[in-house]
Amino acid sequence: MKVTLENIYISPGHNYFGRYGKTSLGYEIIERDEIELVAGKGVVDDRFFDYLDDYKGQITFFDWDVYQKVKNEVVKGELDPSKFRRNVLLKGIDLNELIGKRFSIDGIELTGSCECSPCFWMDEACAEGTEEFLKGRGGLRARILKDGVLRLGSAELEILGDIQ
Repeated sequence: MKVTLENIYISPGHNYFGRYGKTSLGYEIIERDEIELVAGKGVVDDRFFDYLDDYKGQITFFDWDVYQKVKNEVVKGELDPSKFRRNVLLKGIDLNELIGKRFSIDGIELTGSCECSPCFWMDEACAEGTEEFLKGRGGLRARILKDGVLRLGSAELEILGDIQ
């Protein structure tokens, strides 16, 4: 099926992760035209690269249509898509369909680990009510099975089967 990679991001540090009860930090999020994926490691130059062995969130995805809904229904104004701090905003598939599945994007194989559940920081990053709105649609954490490069624009996504 055809999908579109609308935005691609990396960040060198954690603004929210592991910061419960503390203030957020100010690491920049860097927009890219492409990112390099390394099997079992993550996205080169991203904060989760080689974070833990077999880490479930080597790459994260966010649904472009959900972004539009947050922007229009919760924020009711402009919203930079980088605020969700996911690596790729993807248009054309409900990301929950990829949980527990092996899939490929332009030949790069991945597995959908779990929802990238929203946390209370979403209210700070976007607007009050964002965390609640995103429950059940916070994005996708995935493991990388095959090295490759993801690029902005149209791509072919194929569901390869269930995770064994």
